[in-house]
Amino acid sequence: MKIAVAYENGEVFRHFGHTQEFKVYEAENGEIISSEIIGAGGSGHGALASLLAGESINVLICGGIGQGAEAALSGQGIELCAGVSGSADEAVRAYLRGELENSGANCDHHGEGHSCGAHEGDCESGGCSGEGCGEDCGGGCEGGCPGCHAAPALTGKNVGKTCRTHYRGTFNDGTQFDSSYDRGEPLEFVCGAGMMIRGFDAAVADMEVGEIRQVHLMPSEAYGEKNPDAVFTAEIARLPGSEELQVGDQVYLRNAYGQPIPVKVAAKDDETITLDANHEMAGKELNFTIELIEVR
Repeated sequence: MKIAVAYENGEVFRHFGHTQEFKVYEAENGEIISSEIIGAGGSGHGALASLLAGESINVLICGGIGQGAEAALSGQGIELCAGVSGSADEAVRAYLRGELENSGANCDHHGEGHSCGAHEGDCESGGCSGEGCGEDCGGGCEGGCPGCHAAPALTGKNVGKTCRTHYRGTFNDGTQFDSSYDRGEPLEFVCGAGMMIRGFDAAVADMEVGEIRQVHLMPSEAYGEKNPDAVFTAEIARLPGSEELQVGDQVYLRNAYGQPIPVKVAAKDDETITLDANHEMAGKELNFTIELIEVR
């Protein structure tokens, strides 16, 4: 059996689609017999699934993952264990002991605009522990979160096909926040499968190969508006591990379904801590230059 872990500095990396490398373990009779680190190549979700399939991976362990990537892995016959944090080695040992639980699709990428309001649990910097929030995810999903709202189905000749695009994303003041050109590798995704924010998907849906298109997306087409219900204050005493957190730190809580929800520390005093579960792009207008490289 071969098990891959989205990997960074000995830990399970927080998002499958952004991982730069995987640690690949070979196991026999419930024991790890070897491991190696392989590069992810800066590919998109669909390409990462194909990369893992090419390495004969049976199981993927990761932190956050979206529905499109989950579907891509399933299509390659790869078992998924998502919502995992902490030591990569220990995560694999826990899997081999039958102790890991898969949260399923739980996180976001440029295509999966999820901004959910988590509540109480145990905090660890860069990870999540404890039994969950005790309340439902209150923020709901904004923007391009597949299946959360009755958004009209996308139409266009590229819908359902694997597309490779180069893109550059900027805010209205011209500041660049992301660029596949800088990474030197096009982004690969299935158009309309929920891998991309809806406005990006909609732009690509009817593009011609070689075409370059400029699009301006309002928050409703991207990561949604900021949800005030996704900002909440809790007593530090009720969040073990939060004592050491600083404003600006990102941590994970679990919602009522056991899914990890990324939150950022917005404020803190001696007794309370305020956490913001809004996506960092929520409420922002985004501009993209999109170049369609290939459709297959």
